[in-house]
Amino acid sequence: MQHNSDFHHRQSIRLQGYDYSASGAYFISICTHDREYLFGYIVNETMEFNIFGDIAQYYWQQLSQYHPNIILDESIVMPNHLHGIIVLESSMDYKKSISEIIRGFKTFSAKAINKERGLRGVPVWQRNYYDRIIRNELELDRVRQYIINNPCNWDADKNNQNQFSTHTDL
Repeated sequence: MQHNSDFHHRQSIRLQGYDYSASGAYFISICTHDREYLFGYIVNETMEFNIFGDIAQYYWQQLSQYHPNIILDESIVMPNHLHGIIVLESSMDYKKSISEIIRGFKTFSAKAINKERGLRGVPVWQRNYYDRIIRNELELDRVRQYIINNPCNWDADKNNQNQFSTHTDL
């Protein structure tokens, strides 16, 4: 389907005017296409990966190998989404934005997952992703705890299509 501005009113969810290649910590959330349960299941409040979850986790953990100016903090792959904290460090020689880093992750992990599924060109990830600029240590600690506790809170998680309770995010 071609883009038609009369029907498609996509607005950026990024903070206008912010330099997303600037040093700092970023909380990233990426959902699977149609929130499909693709990466495994929560069993006894623990994430149990299938092969696709292993692939997603592997490519996330490899990001710092491809981007020398990032540090990966807490992360979790869930049945149909991923949460992670990326810390960008300033570098005169290397400057990639969060969107470039996430685009690469999504591209390479989707190709590997689809290869394992025996499919080609099938979406693995939603088109966009969510980010939050982490502004201080208190917020960083809260986000870390949110990520660590995500499997324990799965029954109330808004990404859990099998639940009907209300959920409030961070």
